[in-house]
Amino acid sequence: MSEDKLRSVIAEARELGISAILFAGGEPFVRKELTSITRDFPEIIFPVVTNGTLLDDALIEKLKEQRNVWPVLSIEGLEEDTNGRRGNGVYQRVQTAMKRLKDNGIFFGSSLTITRSNVSTITDEHFMQDLIKAGGKLFFFVEYVSVNEGTEDWVLTDEQRADLLAATNAFRATLPGLFIAFPGDEEQFGGCLAAGRGFVHISPEGNLEPCPFSPYSDANLRDVSLKEGLQSHFLQAIRQNHSQLIETAGGCALWTEREWVHSLLPAKISSPRTANEHE
Repeated sequence: MSEDKLRSVIAEARELGISAILFAGGEPFVRKELTSITRDFPEIIFPVVTNGTLLDDALIEKLKEQRNVWPVLSIEGLEEDTNGRRGNGVYQRVQTAMKRLKDNGIFFGSSLTITRSNVSTITDEHFMQDLIKAGGKLFFFVEYVSVNEGTEDWVLTDEQRADLLAATNAFRATLPGLFIAFPGDEEQFGGCLAAGRGFVHISPEGNLEPCPFSPYSDANLRDVSLKEGLQSHFLQAIRQNHSQLIETAGGCALWTEREWVHSLLPAKISSPRTANEHE
């Protein structure tokens, strides 16, 4: 979407009462105009999921003036975990970015994609204490959802998911931070919150999708307003059949019921955005 279109979508979101908009990627700070846009909407909180590599002096100065923009640094656990998924040297660059943010008094957090191999690290209290000592105050625990073939063995087992839930609750009770688990926390609100029930996802091209893990759409914000898009047949059908998405195991209900979700689309729409188009 163009800068003008992005601005208009955010302005409409504000009018609809939306108070938080999360930018993810890819790398959102590649768009140089991003902080100019967020500056003009001080009423909205903008968590920005970033690898931290573009947090130079100029960007740091802009963030110091915009307390509504929260960098959320992607990290996979320890150095071996992070570099193994994101490339050699990334872990150290993230550590450097954390120090710069802390030294400049900028509120920031971490996004941790949790898989079968790193869950024991992330649920270790000492690991979390180290992130807090580094200055982090906000933590997204994102369970890996197998949207790519061949990665099914990355998904948490039922036992690991229960351990993650227990650890998250323990962290909330004992540590000074804000801990948000996705999709696990949805159980507290009666199941899946996607499709505009609690949140909605917009692709880089403007497609209005139920969530990042469900890349289907029958409305594009280049053609319709946000309000009109939220009333699309597809999103309404998901909301009206919410009982189909009551998830009790803690995983992603939309992914579990993806064939049903896809069946709600008009017949002419058959090719969803692939997982490789999103982080």
